[in-house]
Amino acid sequence: MADLSSACWRKSTRSGSNGGECVEVADNLPGIVAIRDSKDPHGPALTFSPTAWVSFVQSARISR
Repeated sequence: MADLSSACWRKSTRSGSNGGECVEVADNLPGIVAIRDSKDPHGPALTFSPTAWVSFVQSARISR
């Protein structure tokens, strides 16, 4: 399990003020990118390699 204690979480600039239905990303940690549900900041987080995260984001942009 990755140590996320020093993670700097951020929401997308496209996130509205609709009650927090957002995903937060922490990309300041060496070797991992973490994501979590903004409604549950103390809940579980998923971690990915930076390469896997970039691939996911590129795929999401293409499918919009």
